[in-house]
Amino acid sequence: MKKVMTIAALGTLLALSGCGKAENAGGTVKREAGNWKTEVKLVKFEIPGMPPEMKDGMTRMVEGASGMDQCFTQEQVDKEDIAAELAKGPGNGGECTWSKKDVAGGKIDVAGTCTANGQTVEMAMNGTMEAKKSDVTITTRGKVPTGGDMEMVMQMTSTHTGPCKAPATT
Repeated sequence: MKKVMTIAALGTLLALSGCGKAENAGGTVKREAGNWKTEVKLVKFEIPGMPPEMKDGMTRMVEGASGMDQCFTQEQVDKEDIAAELAKGPGNGGECTWSKKDVAGGKIDVAGTCTANGQTVEMAMNGTMEAKKSDVTITTRGKVPTGGDMEMVMQMTSTHTGPCKAPATT
């Protein structure tokens, strides 16, 4: 069951790290600098034989990233490049091979295979990216060591909420 969780966690990691921070759609759409709030929803999560308590834990982990606020300066926004971010793949020495990388005109349609920690998953990201909002659905599929197929579908919506908030002082 540990390897099953690794596969599911890999999909989550890829989605949150690979897609959440770089939203330059082919040089045509740049997001606005300022504060961005990201909502994450687990739409589907199926792993054969997974106990309900593990599934609930995974749901809480994914949705725990919801409501996250991030401040992006103009300099960070100017340097964003989704193609470069996608090429890097996940952290921890993982890598992705993309069979489709269409990130132009405010749309994203990306598909490929990513490997990290000896686990391989198929990833697909589809959605829209605008100056003040992005809405991307991430689908992760892979084989589980216990047999059968794992599938996870997440929806990430990021919205520009205004200027960066000043850090709280105590």
